[in-house]
Amino acid sequence: MNTLRLPPRTPITAFCSRRPRSGAWRLLIPLAFGLQLACSGRGGPEEKTDAPSDRGKGGVVLKQGDRQVDILVDGKPFTSYHFQGYNKPIFFPLRSATGTVVTRGFPMIEDIPGESRDHRHHTGVWFTHGDVNGVDFWSETPECGTIRHQEFERVESGAEVGVLRSRNHWLTRGGELFLTETREVRIYNRPESRVMDLEVQLTAAGGPVKFGDTKEGSFGMRLAEPFTEKQGLLIRNSQGARGEAGCWGKPARWVDYTTRVGSETLGVAILDHPGSFRHPTHWHARGYALFAANPFGLHDFYGDETKDGSYLLPEGETVRFHYRVYIHSGDADQAGVEQEFQAFAHRRREE
Repeated sequence: MNTLRLPPRTPITAFCSRRPRSGAWRLLIPLAFGLQLACSGRGGPEEKTDAPSDRGKGGVVLKQGDRQVDILVDGKPFTSYHFQGYNKPIFFPLRSATGTVVTRGFPMIEDIPGESRDHRHHTGVWFTHGDVNGVDFWSETPECGTIRHQEFERVESGAEVGVLRSRNHWLTRGGELFLTETREVRIYNRPESRVMDLEVQLTAAGGPVKFGDTKEGSFGMRLAEPFTEKQGLLIRNSQGARGEAGCWGKPARWVDYTTRVGSETLGVAILDHPGSFRHPTHWHARGYALFAANPFGLHDFYGDETKDGSYLLPEGETVRFHYRVYIHSGDADQAGVEQEFQAFAHRRREE
């Protein structure tokens, strides 16, 4: 398997003359993460030098390279879309409007002190599923399926929105084509927040396709270490539930993860559009910073083998998934996550 790895960086411990006292890692992890990515040119906390009157004037700029598309909002790096080099296309890293990286570095960056190193297949932000005609596209083993980029249909910058539309193939390791995918990403120019919409349309190719009932799916991201319950993460959903215990496996219009990162209170919300498959979706929302919308995993979520969340997509037919990522300052109430959902739900679909 061809896997892109960024070159190793000098560990943050090289700048420390002695071992930090017990409990200090909680303070060092956000600092270490920011320094690592800032030094690598891959992101991190950035200087807030733009005057209020100038905010938003940079628009959304997409810069296409051989292996990735770099995306800037208001002149500042937001994320990169890596369409080559991984088992599936991914976004990494993801940044807030202040420049703070909110996604985990591992495994793309191997040497961030104090960062968890579990689940190597949790790479940035992705869309995939753990059971497609019995093949695992979620994990990354020699037997797993792959999602391969085919072409871009649109790579457009804009003053208010940038658009990235691509076509992908879902393939077994033996090369059998299960699904063709059209993926459209819209990134909005918001001075005080970051907003990205993802619409995925999957069409069964060469025969019917069964999406199996498993918790390992589907639109997911692995957030940075501060977004863990052991470091103060608060998970909330649209139904008023709190924590992993209240939100995991439950249906909701949206789920929000809010925590402290350094001196900031930051949140990341995923919103499920009413037109998306099986709205309101269920959520694979874990307190160790895995965050995923999953409309299929019912028997896992309810602990009931009589439930079946699988779905058979007939040959030639299409299923549509539609989500918004909203990165905000403050908690879910302060950021108006419900109002953001309402705006998203009533947005006219662009052609």
